[in-house]
Formats: sequence, structure tokens, C-alpha cells
Amino acid sequence: MAGKFELKTASNGQFRFNLKASNGQVILTSELYTEKRGALNGVESVKRNAPIEERYERKTAKNGEPYFVLKASNGQVVGQSEMYSSTPAMENGIESVKKNAPDATIDDQTGK
Repeated sequence: MAGKFELKTASNGQFRFNLKASNGQVILTSELYTEKRGALNGVESVKRNAPIEERYERKTAKNGEPYFVLKASNGQVVGQSEMYSSTPAMENGIESVKKNAPDATIDDQTGK
């Protein structure tokens, strides 16, 4: 089973997506989009940028936990990971995004 993008409506009516690995774990979460079209464009941006190592920015949260963001070619953040317990776990998360995103299907759960 390949990864998939789950497109959902947030409680405020905006849209967001999660990229899930084949095991069902969320490996990347988008920002909020005011329009569904924007979220779908975000999915396409993740698919295009996921294989490119230079698009990943590794960060550390205030509590010391590592995480990463995926950026588009214009520098805009198109997704953020969860917080990880270690740097090797974060690197595994990046590899999972690289592997799953390009061919992931879209599971539209918005009902719109």
C-alpha cells in the first residue's frame, strides 16, 4: 500500500491535508488553506518538492525535539512534520516523505 494525502476540512472551514505513510502514520501536515483549490495545489507542491533534499529544513523545537519543514522552490513552507524523539527518527521521517509523496493518492474527505 502506498502513501496517501488525506484532504480534510478544519473546524474553521479551511482546508488542510496530511500525508500518511503506508502504515497510516502522519508524516507531513500542511498549513491551513482558505480554499480547497489551494490545498490541492499544496498537495501537488509536496509531490514535486518531496524528492529534493535541499527543500527540507531541519529544525529543533523549544523543547529540544527535532522536526522538519518541506519548502517549495519559492521558499514557502508546504508542510511540517511531527516532533520526533531523535534526529535519526526525524531523518527516517524525511526519507518516508521522499518515498511516499510523489506517487501518493488523494483521499478527499471534505465532502465538497
